[in-house]
Amino acid sequence: MKALFSFLAVMILILVATVGVSVANLHYLFGIIIPYLAFVMFVGGFVYRVIKWGRSPVPFRIPTTCGQQKSLPWIKQNKIENPTSVWGVIVRMALEILLFRSLFRNTKTELREGANGPELAYGSAKWLWVGSLVFHWSFLIIVIRHLRFFLEPIPYFVQLLDGIDGILQIGLPPIYLTDMFFVIAVTFLFLRRIVIPQVKYISLPADYFPLFMIFSIATSGILMRYFYKVDIVAVKELAIGLAQFHPVLPAGIGVIFYIHIFLISILFAYFPLSKLMHMGGIFLSPTRNMISNNRMVRHINPWNHEVEVHTYEQYEDEFREKMKKAGIPVVKE
Repeated sequence: MKALFSFLAVMILILVATVGVSVANLHYLFGIIIPYLAFVMFVGGFVYRVIKWGRSPVPFRIPTTCGQQKSLPWIKQNKIENPTSVWGVIVRMALEILLFRSLFRNTKTELREGANGPELAYGSAKWLWVGSLVFHWSFLIIVIRHLRFFLEPIPYFVQLLDGIDGILQIGLPPIYLTDMFFVIAVTFLFLRRIVIPQVKYISLPADYFPLFMIFSIATSGILMRYFYKVDIVAVKELAIGLAQFHPVLPAGIGVIFYIHIFLISILFAYFPLSKLMHMGGIFLSPTRNMISNNRMVRHINPWNHEVEVHTYEQYEDEFREKMKKAGIPVVKE
């Protein structure tokens, strides 16, 4: 039911865009006003969440470590798992952000029948790491490829990436590798949530909704490229106008494009309110971005201000007679 609720919500959004463009002729609303509103909500919400996290007090060194700390000279330190320098933290964060290093070491837990009954067993869970890596890198490459619609002339690195992505030259226009990988990865992440009982149990509509949204965006983009043709020149004219804050609305782009851009706008507006904000939160995680030098530097809590306290001696002086009457032992008679 949780997955169905999210699916119906996405279908309603698609229906709203379809009716709004093809019936009500609200092209200006869906092509210009809503994308601008979504952009403002995305940037504003993103900055707000980052500032809020950045202002959260972290009075102690709390880095997650699973390697040898720097101690005696003859004991080899694990400079990545237990970094005591800025460069160690940078390498650790880079491996985490670019290669999902902690997820690579993720394990699954399950009960297996043993000689004496059910036994707790641990096993490898590399498929989640592979699926997440393919999903995020494909998503990044697709976003970079789309810069060709917003920039003129098109930067060389975008052209190079576009050529590598379509290197197989399957069909006309060429099929992008990331399009296939992206759809497969999203499908895998969705099936994982409905097939694995433990994951299904803890999944909420907020977990399914982004998956359906991203899958719908990918599907509408693939339909535009390979099946329902749109006027690419008009699309680029609209995109450049939006980027330069001089929007124009060419005619004859096609309904499928407005569905595509409407879904993207909703995802952008929803982004700061959802778990997708881990994209910004990973940089502010004190368990990973802090130097582990607890034994090298004494850290004093800067928020440990003097406070007025009421000691037990003061408490007893105030209530001694009542405590005696109630039979409660006292230190001073």
